[in-house]
Amino acid sequence: MFNLKEIISVSLILFSVIDVLGAIPVIVDFRQKLGKIESEKATLAAGFIMIIFLFLGERLLSLFGVDVASFAIAGAIILFLLGLEMILGREIFKHGSVDTGAASIVPIAFPIIAGAGTMTTLLALRSAYEIQNILIGVLLNLIFVYLVLKSSNWIETKLGPGGIDILRKVFGIILLAIAVKLFKTNLTI
Repeated sequence: MFNLKEIISVSLILFSVIDVLGAIPVIVDFRQKLGKIESEKATLAAGFIMIIFLFLGERLLSLFGVDVASFAIAGAIILFLLGLEMILGREIFKHGSVDTGAASIVPIAFPIIAGAGTMTTLLALRSAYEIQNILIGVLLNLIFVYLVLKSSNWIETKLGPGGIDILRKVFGIILLAIAVKLFKTNLTI
């Protein structure tokens, strides 16, 4: 049954994990490199990934012999490399021959929006909340993600090149910290 309290809880938890506002420098950086980001495609791809993972995540990973912790560590490595790219100003992920549609999916939809943190959170939410409330929380977050992606050009204009560069460096360090935390949390010795 639909429960407003659960929907709000799920929405806030996913909002903090997805952190699309913190990803604005990454989004703007990719938009500058590629010319544009296909907001609709990125949002739909992220939504598809999240919903599939909500229902089939553990079974899909076990099919490949991968546990959730290993998946989270792989996502942490990608986030770490993205953070390094932002801080050092060096291109690690080459985008020369990639069309904007593909770049909207990797790395925007995955792993920025629907990354390892989001996916493991969805698995945890599934054990604590009703599926329909989780789905509504996912939908609300996707609407917000779409609005941020769609307005990335306006955000860039308001911040200017200096503001974007500062944000890129600051959020690059935050992305590195998130990657290290994901790595450390899921590392079992």
